[in-house]
Amino acid sequence: MTSPPTYDDVEVVVPAPGAGPGSWAGAASAVLVDDVFWLAWRVRRPLADGRGVRVVVARSDDGTTFEPVAEVHRDAFGAESFERPALVPLRQGGWRLYLSCATPGSKHWWVDSLTADTVEALPDGVRRRVHDGDGRTGVKDPVVRLTDEGYEMWLCCHPLDEPGHEDRMTTRRLTSADGLDWHDRGEVLAGREGHWDARGARVTAVLGDGTLLYDGRPDAASNWHETTGVARWDGEKVTRDDRAPITSPHADGAFRYATAVPLPDGRVRFYVEAARPDGAHDLVTCVR
Repeated sequence: MTSPPTYDDVEVVVPAPGAGPGSWAGAASAVLVDDVFWLAWRVRRPLADGRGVRVVVARSDDGTTFEPVAEVHRDAFGAESFERPALVPLRQGGWRLYLSCATPGSKHWWVDSLTADTVEALPDGVRRRVHDGDGRTGVKDPVVRLTDEGYEMWLCCHPLDEPGHEDRMTTRRLTSADGLDWHDRGEVLAGREGHWDARGARVTAVLGDGTLLYDGRPDAASNWHETTGVARWDGEKVTRDDRAPITSPHADGAFRYATAVPLPDGRVRFYVEAARPDGAHDLVTCVR
């Protein structure tokens, strides 16, 4: 089983866009293709200053120093906020960027996509709605993987049936032949009453050996301050480790939205959104 990321030896890849709580760089998605690291992340400002304003896509030869090559703004999608993107190299060639979009004036979210021949062309790529959610459910933060049959999505779902409790979250698994039309295979992860992840569980990374990382929190007050749990996926069900969640030692303790990039030498480079002492969140990396 792959060793998970921890805060003790991280390196900052993208600093927070400002100081203090609510200024966050993170919710990242990363892949390694032809010896180039590609990284997409959400830039978020405090609630009063606009929340998730844009998604940036960048490239790197070493996995730590990135050069931005594309940017997408929430206004182009009529979204009140952006959350976690998913950057995916397509089986038939080209690239797709999945975007988590907040419906204005509501707690609802949906997932859109942009498809283009190159990463640089994604902002002007072909746009398509991927998942609407519905009146009872907001959907966001997809984790998308290539499989032998096509594509696999781990989708965070927020129930909207109880006003004031929309922060609750579960994860559902979906499959697709083309990455656009999806078949729901059911819920795979949810909160556990009386545990550190009681309020909800959001899958953030799935590795080839079955190691699974997920975000969780104990209560509504911990919204936006999730920490990372470790589990195993055997192809049919998720089994959680009993270990304590992985946290940042700073501020709200957030250590969330982990994404994993397998390296040619057998190790894994992780990117994680982590709290720093002033309450802002940096996007950090480490290798295990």
